[in-house]
Amino acid sequence: MNNILTGLREELQSNATEETRISGQRFFKGELKSYGVKTAVVSKISKEYWKELKTESKTDIFALCDQLWQSGNLEESFVACNWAYSLRKQYVPEDFIVFAKWITNYVNNWASCDTLCNHTIGDFVMMYPEFLAQLKAFARSENRWVKRAAAVSLIIPARRGLFLEDILAIADILLLDTDDLVQKGYGWMLKAASQAHQQEVFDYVVRNKAMMPRTALRYAIEKMPKEMKAVAMAK
Repeated sequence: MNNILTGLREELQSNATEETRISGQRFFKGELKSYGVKTAVVSKISKEYWKELKTESKTDIFALCDQLWQSGNLEESFVACNWAYSLRKQYVPEDFIVFAKWITNYVNNWASCDTLCNHTIGDFVMMYPEFLAQLKAFARSENRWVKRAAAVSLIIPARRGLFLEDILAIADILLLDTDDLVQKGYGWMLKAASQAHQQEVFDYVVRNKAMMPRTALRYAIEKMPKEMKAVAMAK
């Protein structure tokens, strides 16, 4: 199994360019640990190595993912997310402990957070909705990435019209958060929910617009008609 990690890392390094690394850095505040490999290439490499891994046990694959997360490297986190998502048909409730550990201990940027949460955790909570309570607990964390995770884990379910009551509850918890990446996260969640529940999300935004940070508000109403946007944005 360690040979797979060694080979993977060598292939990532061989596909890296300084130009890509510098170009990617501008989307992040602070220094980002990255090889400099384009996302599409990372995905292709991830799939190649998955062919060697897919017959291994979930426990062993999650252990490899853990090693990738521990590196703090952007591309390695994407591979870990891809491999974990490939196991989605095998998820059991106990797996949430693993996912929560990755978010709490290893996620260090919005891209890793969103890749893990949109897919792996999004699918997990659709399978096991009782864990929505854990997402509400995430929203009360001191860790910005855990708070963002509470919201962005519900993007895909929100687009499907699911969990509106829980989505609004999480928005309530995060409403006054001063971190722009948390604001963007819950604004994105509300925008996704508006695709199936436009009136309910509009009513929520209008009800809270005096308090809601403008960043979150703009994200939330992005898909709404001009008339609704005008009302929501009015002072």
